[in-house]
Parts: sequence; structure tokens; C-alpha cells
Amino acid sequence: MQTSSPSSSPRPSSLGRTVRRVGVAVMLAAALLAGTVVAAPAIAAEPDVPWDVGTVDGSFGSGRQNYDYAVEPGDRLDDALVVVNNGTTPIDLALYAADAFTTDEGRLDLRTRDDAAGGVGAWLALGRDTVSLEPGESAEVPFAITVPDDAEPGSHMGGVVTTPSTSKGTEPERRVAIRIHLRVGDAFTPSLSVEDLRVDYSGDTLGAGNATVTYTIRNTGDTMLAAEQSVAVAGPFDAFRVTADSVEATPRLLPGETWSVSVPVDGVPPAGVLAATVTLVPLYTDPAGSTGPLATVEQSGNGWAIPWLPLLILGALVALVALVAVVVRKRATLPRRP
Repeated sequence: MQTSSPSSSPRPSSLGRTVRRVGVAVMLAAALLAGTVVAAPAIAAEPDVPWDVGTVDGSFGSGRQNYDYAVEPGDRLDDALVVVNNGTTPIDLALYAADAFTTDEGRLDLRTRDDAAGGVGAWLALGRDTVSLEPGESAEVPFAITVPDDAEPGSHMGGVVTTPSTSKGTEPERRVAIRIHLRVGDAFTPSLSVEDLRVDYSGDTLGAGNATVTYTIRNTGDTMLAAEQSVAVAGPFDAFRVTADSVEATPRLLPGETWSVSVPVDGVPPAGVLAATVTLVPLYTDPAGSTGPLATVEQSGNGWAIPWLPLLILGALVALVALVAVVVRKRATLPRRP
């Protein structure tokens, strides 16, 4: 892993920009004061590990749970983390930076060291990539983050992972990590979209059947967002409208990430053409930890629910009427007996 020896304090220019950006974050928080306080998303960690990783008090703040920075393209900042051996035996740990992602289970996690980094994991250089600690001992590890000149505005998430130096590549890592969030630039353009909306129907009786609505939610904006969601299915002209049972909210998605959803809707009549409507209420969590709703997103899609049994009955009736008409016509053309 490439390392460097960063200086002990940020550049004055970076601090000035950071102070201005804190004002922007405060204004965003004020706009969402009606929201509820929630815990910041945690990076997945192995349970029962004998060491811990935490922040170091400094010019960026004290008592921080994770690292959150407001930066501009081209900025460099310097900070440090602390590793503590809470166990009863010596430990040797390896450290590496990694990009963050949302798992299929909806948890925020960090890539492994075998995954190539292209974001925060590539921008962060550790002052050392190994540490050895006796029981009860701790060590500070400085790091530097250099934001590329062409960095995309918006949220970028990564972190620093600690794992035993003796870990074998064939075994799952036991690791403890700490999150690092960078907000690049002053723009704030949150956005979610609903893509690949599809309605599948099963049920061929006179009664109601079951519809399954599938779609993909994409974070097309520049900040992490979750979403409350609801789904409804209706026939032509919004007839026979049925709303799905409560749909679980999505996890917080990083910019560019997607989340696949499949929602069963029971009791849908076979109305021929079905229209499914997906409604999202994006949820933004500001730097102060307050969550509030943004403008609603709505998307519709169509599917088929052919009422086969009624059509078969109708077809049989039409055939019967046609047969009777043919018989009557033939009888009408027969010569009458004198």
C-alpha cells in the first residue's frame, strides 16, 4: 500500500473552505428540523474483536463518531485515527483504505483490500499500514486525503479498515473499520429515480388474482438518500385500485447505487390492462443526524391481466349465438312443403 507522511495540520486554505461549508451544512440542517434524529450509518465490523478504532480530537472537532469533511476539488486535509488493543494478548494489524458500498442486506460496508479503489479509498494515504500493540496499548495513525481536481461534486464515502496482519487470503477478514465521508463542493441536488418498472399477474379465475410489481431504485443525485415507498395497482381509468401492504423503506444509497424491489399485491381483479404506480418519498439525513423528507417521486408502468375465463365464456356464447344463427338461416332457406 502506498503511504505518505502527512503534516500535522490542515492547510489554511482548506480550513477556510471548510468553515464556509459548515455554514451550508447548518442551513441544510435547519431546513429539516422537523425530522427525527437517527444514528449515523455504521461500517460493518466483526463481532467480539479485541481491538477498536476511533477518531482523534483535533482541528476538525472532538468526540467524533466518524469522519465527515466538507472539501473542494484539489483540497488536501490531514487527520489521524487511533487503534486500541482491548484484548489480553499482543496484536499485529494491517491497515488499508477502501471505498464504501451498500450490501444486498442494506448495510453500509467497505470493500476488501483486493478490490481496486476509485474514490475515497484511492484518495486517502495512511502514514503507516501496520501497527503492533501490546494489551491495553494504543497508537495514533496519521492519514492524508487529497481530493482530485476532477472529483465529482457530492457525497463520497469510504473508510479505513484494520485487520490482523496474519489474515490469509482464503479466509474472511476479521476487521474493524471507521467511516470517512467527504462532501465535495457546495451543490446539493438529491434525486432518486424508478427504473425498469414491470407488472406480472397470476390468476385466471373470475375472482381476483395476484400481481407482482418489480422495479429498480437508482440514486441519480449527489448525496446519500433512503426512501419510503408505496405501490398501488389499478385497472383502466384507475378502476379496481389495490394498494400493496406496507413496503419496507430502502437503505441509504450512495450516489449511483441501485436497489432492486419486488412487491406482491394481492386481490387484483383481471382487468385486462394494469397500471402500477410506485411512489417514493426520499429521505435525507443531514450532517447533524436529522432526517427529513424531500419532494415525492412517482413512476407508473403497465402490465397485462387477461381475464381468460370470462373471455372463454364470452367466446363460447358468441359461438353458440353464431351456431343458432346459422341453423335459423338454413331452416329459412329450406323449400316449404306444399
